[in-house]
Amino acid sequence: MNWRDRIAVDPQVCHGKACIKGTRVMVSVVLDNLAAGVSRDEILASYPSLTGEDIDASIAYAAELARERVVPLSPGTA
Repeated sequence: MNWRDRIAVDPQVCHGKACIKGTRVMVSVVLDNLAAGVSRDEILASYPSLTGEDIDASIAYAAELARERVVPLSPGTA
């Protein structure tokens, strides 16, 4: 699974924050919930438009950011 397939940044959606594609659910919301100890099942129940793969993509995106380097969101973007 490639997180880039499930996460998008669009200046017209949520002020350009990283969101799960096709939703207005920000990656930070998913990660905040996980950090607060909310279970995957509870997150999925609270946000029915999400899938388990979306949660995995959010974690992978965060891991990419934690490597402290520039993460291009699409080819040619830096």
